[in-house]
Amino acid sequence: MRFLADECCDGPLVIGLRADGHDVLYAAESMRGADDQAILQRANADGRLLLTEDKDFGQLVVRVSLPAPGVVLLRMAPEDSIAKLSRLREVITKHGLLLAGSFVIVDTAKVRFRPLTGIPPHAPP
Repeated sequence: MRFLADECCDGPLVIGLRADGHDVLYAAESMRGADDQAILQRANADGRLLLTEDKDFGQLVVRVSLPAPGVVLLRMAPEDSIAKLSRLREVITKHGLLLAGSFVIVDTAKVRFRPLTGIPPHAPP
């Protein structure tokens, strides 16, 4: 899968996804200090799922309806990189095709999907 990992995502999560063969653009490496709208525009332009731990992206894609190929919001302990990577791997394996076109909230117990407007719900990124 193709991801744009927001700057708030930690390095071990990005490294783990890359090791799994995912194409991950990391904002901390190439877009340091970019605002949320610029990050979202880049994800959209590149056709990448946005991976973040920042709830503000929910406002932008759900309430303001800015376009995005998909957003995955991790709502887990920020310091627990191993648990976040493990949970994200599980979600990708089980729900990978559902991530595109959705705002997805991932926590330790559940995964919630909300379709994004104007995006086909099951189109691969």
